[in-house]
Amino acid sequence: MLKTFKKGGVHPHENKFSANSPIQPIDPPQKIFVPLSQSLGAPSKPVVKKGDEVKAGDILATGESFISSYLHSPVSGKIENIDDFIDVSGYRKPAIFIEVTGSEWNASVNLSDELKEDITLEGASIIQKVKEMGVVGLGGATFPTHVKLMIPQGKKAELLIINGVECEPYLTSDHRLMLEKPREIITGTRILMKALGVTRAIIGIENNKPDAINLLSKHASSYPGIEVCPLRVKYPQGGEKQLIQALTGREVPSGKLPIEVGCIVQNVGTAFAVYQAVQKNRPLVERVVTVTGTNVLHPSNFLVKIGTPVSALLEKAGWQPEKAGKVIAGGPMMGKALLNADVPIVKGTSGILVLNGKESLRPKVQPCIRCAQCVSACPMGLEPYYLARVSEVEKFDLAENGAILDCIECGSCQYICPSARPLLDHIRLGKLKVNQIIRSRNQ
Repeated sequence: MLKTFKKGGVHPHENKFSANSPIQPIDPPQKIFVPLSQSLGAPSKPVVKKGDEVKAGDILATGESFISSYLHSPVSGKIENIDDFIDVSGYRKPAIFIEVTGSEWNASVNLSDELKEDITLEGASIIQKVKEMGVVGLGGATFPTHVKLMIPQGKKAELLIINGVECEPYLTSDHRLMLEKPREIITGTRILMKALGVTRAIIGIENNKPDAINLLSKHASSYPGIEVCPLRVKYPQGGEKQLIQALTGREVPSGKLPIEVGCIVQNVGTAFAVYQAVQKNRPLVERVVTVTGTNVLHPSNFLVKIGTPVSALLEKAGWQPEKAGKVIAGGPMMGKALLNADVPIVKGTSGILVLNGKESLRPKVQPCIRCAQCVSACPMGLEPYYLARVSEVEKFDLAENGAILDCIECGSCQYICPSARPLLDHIRLGKLKVNQIIRSRNQ
């Protein structure tokens, strides 16, 4: 029997329209802009100024805080300005605007596609290189990868888990990467194992990707410490805690991190980025992005320079703006609707989803019928109806006591609700307020 996690979960339609579309490079437009906030933690600090000339791979900004990351230029060009832009949530955020003049790379970057399997760096040097190359988690959370590899004192990593689940409907960027770069992903896994000092790694992949399972299993067979584990399809199995439970049976305690049960989880895209950083001295300046939807003429997987506007990808994929009701950064379960298509692709952008008018309309909200389907669906064992209600009436002390911060915002509760209650909307607001209260309390 295939493994999966125990608590909750739902089965939305997969809609993997772009699964058979090979990764295509897409040229950046004449101007791009690179946001200074592209990872969990503090924004990066610019080291360039207006008028500077840069090459692809040059450092644009440094990560000076403990939880922060370096940013590099995806192109060669001229720094036009450092100014604000409107991000996906509608907030003004700073970015570095670059006038593109070409694609000349920093001379230190190895641009060869030849596989480099021999790992010469040791643990601490690997972590430093990952930091300098600006690698962050590419599964969505964008936690700086070098910080994740620094095991806290008193803790011990026993197992590396590589997340190839990609359970979010529509998205196929990880799937295509596994099919097209399997040996690089395996080498990246070995690099991460060496950095962590572990001898065992498991690559978890849902069994709706049998081609990826077979291919990675073939390449992993040469390395006794690495295994590929097929998983039963269930959303949100890509969540760290759900994947750990599915693969190991271990349960991460409330409010704790995976290292509490000896595990470190990294996305397959992150493993590939680590390979490029350590073996090729290539910073994270581009990523694979799925562009898809029922009315997109050519659902595709693009290799995109960070800072490229979403509009360039939509045009390349053949979207039909007259039929579009909503454009979402990410997937339908956890993604965010865009105010406009001029926002840039960032390190955490795994997909762009176009919903038509009918798909984008929310059903009319009905009274709660106390069916408890949201409780059954919650993978964290919470009571979403309760957390949403106390958040709605601003009883944030009750929300905190109800473990609202354990919510992973997967949207399973709102998806399954027969009354179309905006449960996740209220819970997200409640989490924000509870976090603010806790920070004020600790000052």
